[in-house]
Amino acid sequence: MSINAIAEHLGVSWGLIKDIQKNHLKNKYKHLKAKNLKYLAIDEVAIHKGHNYLTVVMNLETGAVIYANKGRKKETLDDLWTKLNRSKKNIKAVAMDMWPAYISAVQKNLPNAKIIFDRFHITKRLNEQLRKLRTSIYREVKDRTKKEVLKGTTWLLLKNQENLDEDKDENQRLEEALEINKSLFFAYYLKEELRKFWELDTVEEAKKFLGDWCARAFASGIRRLRKFAKSLLSHRTGIFNYFRHKITTGPLEGMNNKIGTLKRKMYGFRDLEFFILKIYDLHNCTTGLKRV
Repeated sequence: MSINAIAEHLGVSWGLIKDIQKNHLKNKYKHLKAKNLKYLAIDEVAIHKGHNYLTVVMNLETGAVIYANKGRKKETLDDLWTKLNRSKKNIKAVAMDMWPAYISAVQKNLPNAKIIFDRFHITKRLNEQLRKLRTSIYREVKDRTKKEVLKGTTWLLLKNQENLDEDKDENQRLEEALEINKSLFFAYYLKEELRKFWELDTVEEAKKFLGDWCARAFASGIRRLRKFAKSLLSHRTGIFNYFRHKITTGPLEGMNNKIGTLKRKMYGFRDLEFFILKIYDLHNCTTGLKRV
Protein backbone atom coordinates (compact mmCIF):
# COMPACT_ATOMS: atom_id res chain seq x y z
CA MET A 1 0.00 0.00 0.00
CA SER A 2 1.36 3.44 -0.93
CA ILE A 3 2.10 6.21 1.56
CA ASN A 4 -0.75 8.25 0.04
CA ALA A 5 -3.19 5.39 0.45
CA ILE A 6 -2.19 4.81 4.09
CA ALA A 7 -2.38 8.54 4.88
CA GLU A 8 -5.85 8.82 3.33
CA HIS A 9 -7.06 5.69 5.12
CA LEU A 10 -5.88 6.98 8.52
CA GLY A 11 -6.79 10.58 7.85
CA VAL A 12 -3.30 11.90 8.53
CA SER A 13 -0.70 13.77 6.48
CA TRP A 14 1.52 12.15 3.85
CA GLY A 15 4.58 13.54 5.66
CA LEU A 16 3.71 11.81 8.91
CA ILE A 17 3.40 8.37 7.27
CA LYS A 18 6.58 8.96 5.30
CA ASP A 19 8.51 9.86 8.46
CA ILE A 20 7.18 6.78 10.28
CA GLN A 21 8.20 4.55 7.38
CA LYS A 22 11.60 6.22 7.08
CA ASN A 23 12.37 5.75 10.78
CA HIS A 24 11.31 2.12 10.56
CA LEU A 25 13.64 1.51 7.61
CA LYS A 26 16.52 3.35 9.29
CA ASN A 27 16.25 1.02 12.27
CA LYS A 28 15.82 -2.02 10.06
CA TYR A 29 18.94 -1.28 8.01
CA LYS A 30 21.03 0.44 10.65
CA HIS A 31 23.68 -2.27 10.94
CA LEU A 32 25.27 -4.47 8.34
CA LYS A 33 26.33 -8.04 9.06
CA ALA A 34 28.69 -9.13 6.32
CA LYS A 35 30.38 -12.15 7.85
CA ASN A 36 29.52 -14.47 4.94
CA LEU A 37 29.87 -11.92 2.14
CA LYS A 38 31.97 -13.29 -0.75
CA TYR A 39 30.83 -11.93 -4.09
CA LEU A 40 29.84 -8.34 -4.94
CA ALA A 41 28.57 -6.49 -7.98
CA ILE A 42 29.00 -2.74 -8.42
CA ASP A 43 27.12 -0.63 -10.94
CA GLU A 44 25.55 2.78 -11.32
CA VAL A 45 21.97 3.81 -12.03
CA ALA A 46 20.84 7.20 -13.32
CA ILE A 47 18.55 8.93 -10.81
CA HIS A 48 18.00 12.28 -12.55
CA LYS A 49 18.51 13.77 -15.99
CA GLY A 50 22.10 14.63 -16.75
CA HIS A 51 25.04 13.03 -15.01
CA ASN A 52 23.33 12.23 -11.73
CA TYR A 53 24.12 8.71 -10.66
CA LEU A 54 23.65 6.39 -7.73
CA THR A 55 26.32 3.76 -7.11
CA VAL A 56 24.70 0.48 -6.08
CA VAL A 57 26.43 -2.57 -4.56
CA MET A 58 24.82 -6.01 -4.42
CA ASN A 59 25.55 -9.22 -2.57
CA LEU A 60 25.46 -11.63 -5.53
CA GLU A 61 24.75 -14.67 -3.35
CA THR A 62 21.53 -13.23 -1.93
CA GLY A 63 20.51 -10.60 -4.45
CA ALA A 64 20.29 -7.95 -1.72
CA VAL A 65 21.49 -4.39 -2.23
CA ILE A 66 23.92 -3.79 0.61
CA TYR A 67 25.01 -0.26 -0.23
CA ALA A 68 23.95 2.75 -2.29
CA ASN A 69 25.32 6.26 -2.43
CA LYS A 70 25.02 9.27 -4.70
CA GLY A 71 27.73 9.68 -7.33
CA ARG A 72 30.16 7.28 -8.96
CA LYS A 73 33.53 8.51 -7.79
CA LYS A 74 36.12 6.52 -5.87
CA GLU A 75 35.05 8.33 -2.68
CA THR A 76 31.43 7.28 -3.25
CA LEU A 77 32.32 3.86 -1.88
CA ASP A 78 34.23 5.04 1.20
CA ASP A 79 31.36 4.42 3.62
CA LEU A 80 30.99 0.87 2.34
CA TRP A 81 34.55 -0.04 3.25
CA THR A 82 34.05 1.40 6.73
CA LYS A 83 30.88 -0.62 7.26
CA LEU A 84 32.44 -3.84 5.98
CA ASN A 85 35.40 -3.41 8.35
CA ARG A 86 37.14 -6.75 8.92
CA SER A 87 34.78 -8.60 6.58
CA LYS A 88 36.60 -7.08 3.61
CA LYS A 89 39.19 -9.84 3.72
CA ASN A 90 36.51 -12.49 3.04
CA ILE A 91 35.38 -10.99 -0.27
CA LYS A 92 36.65 -13.16 -3.13
CA ALA A 93 35.55 -11.28 -6.25
CA VAL A 94 33.76 -8.15 -7.47
CA ALA A 95 31.96 -7.84 -10.81
CA MET A 96 31.88 -4.38 -12.38
CA ASP A 97 32.19 -2.26 -15.50
CA MET A 98 35.57 -0.87 -16.59
CA TRP A 99 34.89 2.38 -14.72
CA PRO A 100 38.27 3.66 -13.40
CA ALA A 101 36.83 5.02 -10.13
CA TYR A 102 35.35 1.64 -9.15
CA ILE A 103 38.52 -0.20 -10.19
CA SER A 104 40.70 2.10 -8.10
CA ALA A 105 38.40 1.86 -5.06
CA VAL A 106 38.31 -1.94 -5.10
CA GLN A 107 42.04 -2.32 -5.71
CA LYS A 108 42.79 -0.10 -2.72
CA ASN A 109 40.23 -1.46 -0.27
CA LEU A 110 39.86 -5.10 -1.34
CA PRO A 111 43.42 -6.03 -2.35
CA ASN A 112 42.70 -9.76 -2.05
CA ALA A 113 39.53 -9.73 -4.15
CA LYS A 114 39.55 -10.48 -7.87
CA ILE A 115 38.10 -7.81 -10.13
CA ILE A 116 35.88 -9.24 -12.84
CA PHE A 117 34.95 -7.05 -15.77
CA ASP A 118 31.36 -7.79 -16.58
CA ARG A 119 30.64 -9.62 -19.83
CA PHE A 120 27.39 -7.73 -20.41
CA HIS A 121 29.07 -4.34 -20.15
CA ILE A 122 31.80 -5.48 -22.54
CA THR A 123 29.19 -6.67 -25.04
CA LYS A 124 27.36 -3.37 -24.65
CA ARG A 125 30.56 -1.45 -25.41
CA LEU A 126 31.21 -3.45 -28.57
CA ASN A 127 27.60 -3.01 -29.69
CA GLU A 128 27.98 0.74 -29.20
CA GLN A 129 31.05 0.76 -31.45
CA LEU A 130 29.15 -1.26 -34.07
CA ARG A 131 26.24 1.18 -33.90
CA LYS A 132 28.55 4.16 -34.37
CA LEU A 133 30.31 2.43 -37.27
CA ARG A 134 27.00 1.84 -39.06
CA THR A 135 26.01 5.48 -38.51
CA SER A 136 29.28 6.78 -39.97
CA ILE A 137 28.98 4.44 -42.98
CA TYR A 138 25.38 5.53 -43.54
CA ARG A 139 26.48 9.17 -43.64
CA GLU A 140 29.29 8.43 -46.09
CA VAL A 141 27.17 6.42 -48.55
CA LYS A 142 25.92 8.58 -51.42
CA ASP A 143 23.92 6.01 -53.36
CA ARG A 144 20.25 6.38 -52.37
CA THR A 145 19.48 2.69 -52.88
CA LYS A 146 22.30 1.61 -50.60
CA LYS A 147 21.31 4.26 -48.08
CA GLU A 148 17.79 2.83 -48.02
CA VAL A 149 19.16 -0.68 -47.41
CA LEU A 150 21.24 0.55 -44.46
CA LYS A 151 18.41 2.59 -43.02
CA GLY A 152 16.98 1.14 -39.80
CA THR A 153 19.39 -1.83 -39.65
CA THR A 154 21.11 -0.99 -36.36
CA TRP A 155 18.85 -3.29 -34.35
CA LEU A 156 19.56 -6.13 -36.82
CA LEU A 157 23.31 -5.67 -36.38
CA LEU A 158 23.00 -5.82 -32.61
CA LYS A 159 20.62 -8.76 -32.55
CA ASN A 160 22.09 -12.23 -31.92
CA GLN A 161 22.30 -14.10 -35.19
CA GLU A 162 20.18 -17.03 -34.02
CA ASN A 163 17.41 -14.66 -32.98
CA LEU A 164 16.89 -13.18 -36.44
CA ASP A 165 13.30 -13.72 -37.57
CA GLU A 166 13.09 -15.59 -40.89
CA ASP A 167 9.39 -14.80 -41.23
CA LYS A 168 10.27 -11.09 -41.30
CA ASP A 169 13.19 -11.62 -43.71
CA GLU A 170 15.61 -10.29 -41.11
CA ASN A 171 18.45 -12.54 -42.30
CA GLN A 172 18.09 -11.28 -45.85
CA ARG A 173 17.88 -7.64 -44.76
CA LEU A 174 21.01 -8.03 -42.66
CA GLU A 175 22.94 -9.75 -45.47
CA GLU A 176 22.01 -6.97 -47.89
CA ALA A 177 23.24 -4.35 -45.44
CA LEU A 178 26.52 -6.19 -44.79
CA GLU A 179 27.21 -6.53 -48.52
CA ILE A 180 27.31 -2.74 -48.87
CA ASN A 181 30.41 -2.21 -46.75
CA LYS A 182 33.35 -4.53 -46.03
CA SER A 183 34.14 -2.89 -42.66
CA LEU A 184 30.56 -3.32 -41.47
CA PHE A 185 30.62 -6.96 -42.58
CA PHE A 186 33.87 -7.64 -40.71
CA ALA A 187 32.79 -5.80 -37.57
CA TYR A 188 29.49 -7.67 -37.40
CA TYR A 189 31.09 -11.10 -37.61
CA LEU A 190 33.75 -10.19 -35.06
CA LYS A 191 30.89 -9.15 -32.77
CA GLU A 192 29.26 -12.55 -33.26
CA GLU A 193 32.59 -14.31 -32.78
CA LEU A 194 33.26 -12.61 -29.43
CA ARG A 195 30.04 -14.10 -28.05
CA LYS A 196 31.76 -17.52 -28.13
CA PHE A 197 34.45 -16.21 -25.79
CA TRP A 198 32.17 -16.39 -22.75
CA GLU A 199 31.38 -20.06 -23.42
CA LEU A 200 34.99 -21.17 -22.91
CA ASP A 201 35.92 -23.27 -19.89
CA THR A 202 39.45 -22.31 -18.92
CA VAL A 203 41.68 -19.26 -18.58
CA GLU A 204 44.15 -20.80 -21.03
CA GLU A 205 41.45 -21.11 -23.70
CA ALA A 206 40.33 -17.56 -22.98
CA LYS A 207 43.86 -16.16 -23.37
CA LYS A 208 44.35 -17.81 -26.76
CA PHE A 209 40.90 -16.79 -28.00
CA LEU A 210 41.22 -13.16 -26.94
CA GLY A 211 44.70 -12.87 -28.44
CA ASP A 212 43.46 -14.21 -31.79
CA TRP A 213 40.34 -12.03 -31.72
CA CYS A 214 42.27 -8.85 -30.96
CA ALA A 215 44.83 -9.66 -33.66
CA ARG A 216 42.01 -9.83 -36.22
CA ALA A 217 40.52 -6.60 -34.89
CA PHE A 218 43.87 -4.81 -35.27
CA ALA A 219 44.40 -6.31 -38.73
CA SER A 220 40.97 -5.07 -39.86
CA GLY A 221 42.18 -1.49 -39.94
CA ILE A 222 38.83 -0.39 -38.50
CA ARG A 223 39.60 2.38 -36.02
CA ARG A 224 36.68 1.65 -33.70
CA LEU A 225 37.48 -2.08 -33.54
CA ARG A 226 41.16 -1.41 -32.91
CA LYS A 227 40.31 0.97 -30.08
CA PHE A 228 37.95 -1.60 -28.55
CA ALA A 229 40.54 -4.40 -28.85
CA LYS A 230 43.15 -2.20 -27.19
CA SER A 231 40.75 -1.64 -24.28
CA LEU A 232 40.17 -5.39 -23.93
CA LEU A 233 43.89 -6.09 -23.79
CA SER A 234 44.52 -3.37 -21.22
CA HIS A 235 41.80 -4.89 -19.00
CA ARG A 236 42.55 -8.52 -19.80
CA THR A 237 43.36 -9.61 -16.23
CA GLY A 238 39.86 -8.67 -15.07
CA ILE A 239 38.37 -10.30 -18.13
CA PHE A 240 40.25 -13.57 -17.58
CA ASN A 241 39.16 -13.56 -13.93
CA TYR A 242 35.64 -14.30 -15.18
CA PHE A 243 36.80 -17.85 -15.90
CA ARG A 244 37.92 -18.25 -12.27
CA HIS A 245 34.78 -16.77 -10.71
CA LYS A 246 31.91 -16.79 -13.18
CA ILE A 247 29.95 -13.88 -11.76
CA THR A 248 28.42 -10.92 -13.59
CA THR A 249 26.46 -7.78 -12.78
CA GLY A 250 23.40 -9.40 -14.39
CA PRO A 251 21.43 -9.70 -11.13
CA LEU A 252 22.25 -6.08 -10.31
CA GLU A 253 21.03 -4.98 -13.74
CA GLY A 254 17.72 -6.59 -12.86
CA MET A 255 17.67 -4.75 -9.54
CA ASN A 256 18.44 -1.50 -11.35
CA ASN A 257 15.24 -2.00 -13.34
CA LYS A 258 13.34 -2.27 -10.05
CA ILE A 259 15.08 0.88 -8.83
CA GLY A 260 13.91 2.62 -12.00
CA THR A 261 10.34 1.57 -11.25
CA LEU A 262 10.72 2.78 -7.66
CA LYS A 263 12.05 6.11 -8.94
CA ARG A 264 8.99 6.57 -11.15
CA LYS A 265 6.67 5.74 -8.27
CA MET A 266 8.51 8.29 -6.13
CA TYR A 267 8.45 10.86 -8.93
CA GLY A 268 9.91 14.14 -7.78
CA PHE A 269 11.48 12.59 -4.64
CA ARG A 270 13.68 15.02 -2.73
CA ASP A 271 14.75 12.84 0.19
CA LEU A 272 17.69 10.80 -1.14
CA GLU A 273 18.18 9.02 2.18
CA PHE A 274 14.60 7.76 2.11
CA PHE A 275 14.99 6.69 -1.53
CA ILE A 276 18.10 4.65 -0.66
CA LEU A 277 16.34 3.03 2.29
CA LYS A 278 13.51 2.04 -0.05
CA ILE A 279 16.10 0.49 -2.37
CA TYR A 280 17.46 -1.61 0.50
CA ASP A 281 13.92 -2.80 1.14
CA LEU A 282 13.34 -3.96 -2.43
CA HIS A 283 14.76 -7.30 -1.46
CA ASN A 284 14.45 -8.82 2.00
CA CYS A 285 17.46 -11.05 2.50
CA THR A 286 16.93 -14.21 4.54
CA THR A 287 20.26 -15.99 4.14
CA GLY A 288 23.89 -14.98 4.03
CA LEU A 289 24.22 -11.28 4.64
CA LYS A 290 21.54 -9.78 6.87
CA ARG A 291 20.67 -6.35 8.08
CA VAL A 292 19.31 -6.17 11.62
